[in-house]
Amino acid sequence: MLLLILRRLFWMIPTLVIISIISFAIIQLPPGDYLTSYIAALAESGETVDEEQIEALRMRYALDQPVYVQYFRWIAGMLQGDMGMSFEWNRPVTDLIGERILLTTIISIVTLLVTWGIAVPIGIYSAVKQYSIGDYAVTFIGFIGLATPNFLLALVCMYIGYAVFDVSAGGLFSAAYQNAPWSLAKLWDLFSHIWIPVLVIGTSGTAGMIRVMRGNLLDELRKQYVLTARAKGVHRVKLILKYPVRIALNPMISTIGWVLPSIVSGATITAVVLGLPTTGPLLLRALMNQDMYLAGSMVMMLSLLTVIGTLISDLLLLWLDPRIRYEEQG
Repeated sequence: MLLLILRRLFWMIPTLVIISIISFAIIQLPPGDYLTSYIAALAESGETVDEEQIEALRMRYALDQPVYVQYFRWIAGMLQGDMGMSFEWNRPVTDLIGERILLTTIISIVTLLVTWGIAVPIGIYSAVKQYSIGDYAVTFIGFIGLATPNFLLALVCMYIGYAVFDVSAGGLFSAAYQNAPWSLAKLWDLFSHIWIPVLVIGTSGTAGMIRVMRGNLLDELRKQYVLTARAKGVHRVKLILKYPVRIALNPMISTIGWVLPSIVSGATITAVVLGLPTTGPLLLRALMNQDMYLAGSMVMMLSLLTVIGTLISDLLLLWLDPRIRYEEQG
């Protein structure tokens, strides 16, 4: 086990180096840079462009240097804990990300817990009661959840909130707590508003996870070891939960590598529609404006979390499925 962890950690280094090069190159692909977009925006608004100020900004952010110099300057700063300055916001990238990472983490973790808490029991019931009325009802609702885009569901919730309940379905805080310091009252206000984002973001994930759990458990329930245990008189609940459910969870456990980056990026389009102050819209805006340091740092953070999440998934699978442990030892 220790050798496996060390080997995976070793391969993380070249993986992240390659990802950093590709990410930086993709961000640099569009013609021009942030200052080009800034000059164009000033010209469209009728404001005059101060060439000396533009040149000073270009030298300050090393935009007058070759691309490889900009890349090594960015990587060197990141290794020292300095992600650089955001062009658009003129603030350190760490401050911008730090302001939004807490709310993004809260929304994503609550959504994950609700999704798993609903999907796993319903998936087990749907597989055990195959072709029952409950199974058909769950399947029908699941297909609707998979077919409905999250941003469309967000618009529907916002309309119902305004038209029926006369409340705002956007944002995470009431107007009184929008800029207030953290307190128990603000925390309670947050959890009173968070259920709409959780409902919207978790709908498609819950529906898809139910289908995955149902399909995998149905395959396991038809295998010989289950039929043998049933013939020996093993209790039905113990028979289902001891091995078939554990093995059916494998595909869901293996997706933890995608869960960690989604905690940071969030559902970007849904967050834009609902006006959520999370990191997803910040990343989208940085990419659109070619804010190199902000966009590159967030992409690298997502890549690092993906690699770490994949390692966690592999370790959990080794613990959950004895067959994988045996093959690893072999």
